[in-house]
Amino acid sequence: MIHPLSDTQTTNIGEGTNIWQFCVVLPRAKIGKNCNICANCFIENDVVIGDNVTIKCGVQIWDGIVVEDNVFIGPNVTFCNDKHPRSKQYPERFLKTIIRKGASIGANATILPGITIGENAIIAAGSVVIKNVPANTTYISKQSILMKKEK
Repeated sequence: MIHPLSDTQTTNIGEGTNIWQFCVVLPRAKIGKNCNICANCFIENDVVIGDNVTIKCGVQIWDGIVVEDNVFIGPNVTFCNDKHPRSKQYPERFLKTIIRKGASIGANATILPGITIGENAIIAAGSVVIKNVPANTTYISKQSILMKKEK
């Protein structure tokens, strides 16, 4: 199902995928089967999204990002694809960020460019991911730990 209030320009969408209202999906994006792309998401051209992926509201998936199968991306997760952004100055190619199978990224996490998040890894809500995360681990950034101690 593609909601009529989305601007879905790609035809590379697997069977059973839902794209909800106010999403923009550019023409060269590839989205797998049985995905759920919630409202207010933006998916750029050089993006591959696997099967059974959930992307919650308010997420932007920029050029150079690969999301493998069975990944959960929480609301308002922020991806970056340029380490040194400047207005109207673009790199020759954007850094690859790879989210491996079965990973889960909590709400409001920020993923810096060129990172690989390993299979079945869990990223805590609010974390800032600055380095690769190994498979089957839980990543909690220092900011998240400080917030937890304050409670």
